[in-house]
Amino acid sequence: MKKLLSPWMALITLCLMLFIRVEDPSFVESTRLRYFDQLITSKESTVSQQVAVVNIDDETIRQQGQFPFPRGQYASIIADLYRRNAGLVVFNIFLPDTDRFGQDSKLGTVLKEYPVVFPQVAVADEIKTSYPPFRPGVSVIGEGQAGINYGNIYPNVRTVNENAKGIGIVNVLPELDGVVRRIPMLVQSNERLYPSISLETLRVAAGDPSFQVKVNDGSIEAVRIPAFGKIPTDNYGRVWVDWSSKPTEYSLASLPENFEGRIVIVGLTGRGLNNPVATARGEVFPHYLQAAVLDTVANGTNISRPDWATGAELLTIVVICIITLLLTRWKHGYVFAIIFAGASYYASYELFIRSGYLVDAIWPILTIGLVSFHGYVVKFLVELRQKLQIKKQFGSYVNPTVVEMLQKDPSLIRLGGEKKDLSIVMTDLRGFTALGESYGEDVEGLTKIMNDYMTALSVPVLKNNGTLIKFIGDASLHIHGAPLADTNHAKTAVQTAIEMIDAIREFNVELTANGRPPVGMGAGVNTGPTLVGNIGSKEKFGYDVLGDSVSTAARLEGQTKGYGVLLIIGPETNKLVEDEYATLELDCIAVKGKNVGLNIYTVLGRHADLMKTSAYVPETTAHEKMLTLYRMQKFDLAIKICQDLKGAFNGFMDDYYEIWINRCEEMKTKDLPTDWDGIYRATSK
Repeated sequence: MKKLLSPWMALITLCLMLFIRVEDPSFVESTRLRYFDQLITSKESTVSQQVAVVNIDDETIRQQGQFPFPRGQYASIIADLYRRNAGLVVFNIFLPDTDRFGQDSKLGTVLKEYPVVFPQVAVADEIKTSYPPFRPGVSVIGEGQAGINYGNIYPNVRTVNENAKGIGIVNVLPELDGVVRRIPMLVQSNERLYPSISLETLRVAAGDPSFQVKVNDGSIEAVRIPAFGKIPTDNYGRVWVDWSSKPTEYSLASLPENFEGRIVIVGLTGRGLNNPVATARGEVFPHYLQAAVLDTVANGTNISRPDWATGAELLTIVVICIITLLLTRWKHGYVFAIIFAGASYYASYELFIRSGYLVDAIWPILTIGLVSFHGYVVKFLVELRQKLQIKKQFGSYVNPTVVEMLQKDPSLIRLGGEKKDLSIVMTDLRGFTALGESYGEDVEGLTKIMNDYMTALSVPVLKNNGTLIKFIGDASLHIHGAPLADTNHAKTAVQTAIEMIDAIREFNVELTANGRPPVGMGAGVNTGPTLVGNIGSKEKFGYDVLGDSVSTAARLEGQTKGYGVLLIIGPETNKLVEDEYATLELDCIAVKGKNVGLNIYTVLGRHADLMKTSAYVPETTAHEKMLTLYRMQKFDLAIKICQDLKGAFNGFMDDYYEIWINRCEEMKTKDLPTDWDGIYRATSK
């Protein structure tokens, strides 16, 4: 489970996305092509200065009669276009059959006078004609068959085939989604290369008798018409169509006076006469596609999908995803994933605008998003698991506000352990035996009252942001200063211990009202370096504390009964609280298991409160004098002061003084050395 909840498991998602991209299924390729459409059509549109289109539209049909027109009428249209200063006419109407009106000769006569480019069609079927299809001269540099292969070329009627200045292939090759994005500049049939109508138009416009093709290992690298220079293509001889240039449009029914030397492409747009072609720009009629290709080549636009593009995309995906996963350790590391995704798109866009390179950004962005999502979902689950664990560990032992803080910032808890200064409070129930006997066989009743007792203890702890570590039978252990830092943990611990004692007094009111014997509680508070954190075995662990400071707190609590007080604090705690709390030294004791003496103290209350209710300052002076006499082995004088101090401190210390008188009597019987250190060595915890 721990391995599954590692952000690095997102590498599986990365590998899956890389595998899909390498396999390149149709939906991936289609998405990539549509993104390229967006890039290509994002360029600002301009009006072409070299190409115009003339449409045989519905208005033309109304004016000139049913279609197809007699070919003598076609001849008149061509002649009229040249009279209007057309630079070159491309008559994009395929004429494979003899004119039913018998006017082929009229068209032939005009074609001899004016240069016109016609279309012809590549087909898979066998074509039986008495003459070969039109083919200009071609020079092939390199070896091997290349280009998109077709079975045959379907030519125009002989008159057109023999008299037209140029005839080119109009076949298109849609992508897998049916959209035409790349146009073949030439095709192959019967081991011969034939130019597209766009390439043929440029050849005729330039007055070149032939075109050149560069072939390398069966792949086309480029085609060339000397007047226009090299035209880079893909391996199949295709060029990407640039749609940033729009031709000037006219209806044949309403022609301009002057075409200003533009190439004029005549095409069909009348309803039912032609089928539009799906392109990156949307559906357009075929002659508009030819116009766009002419502008693409004539303007030297070089849109290409470079050979290194796929490798660059995959490398980008791997590098960015790994960096993104490294950044998941930061709370807002996902911002970098967003930045990287945006940078991928920006780089792709800039490569296209500046160099015409088509580099995909969609799959990298999608992969970065999914891998980052995987990484952050895992991180969320880890944090959720950690928060639930925190709630489980601390929900019943600390203030709900503290639980919320720990859940927001789990780093407050060291998952292993750390050593830090804490204040430890140990308590134990007094009078349990009598209480248990009062319940007899009523175990449920005793259990309920013990739960009420522990609840009463817990309220002050939670109120003061302490952490209940454990209940040990009728004893309790809690700490201040962890996991939530508290610079005044010693004072908070003492205050909590006092409130716990007060809470038990209130608890006794209800207890005695029900006819049960009252109980008491002793508390020990100690401050010192403590190991705190999740401690235990690999299978089971819990938030706990270890160290001498903890065992000393337990020893201090164990001495409360022996000194007749309810609260004993250690020397370090005393040092940290004596500016606010009035404390009295009780003894210097070597608790069981220790050889070194430990000065122990009890707490009378806050200075500010005691100043109002007792003359505790002179009483404290007398108490300190008594301890000095005791350590000087002047036990009788010490006993005298103890007797005088009974009733002092509002009677709070009377039990202590009674015990101390007995101590002094005991010490008088011992053979103490003259250099006695004054340390009392306890024989019990």
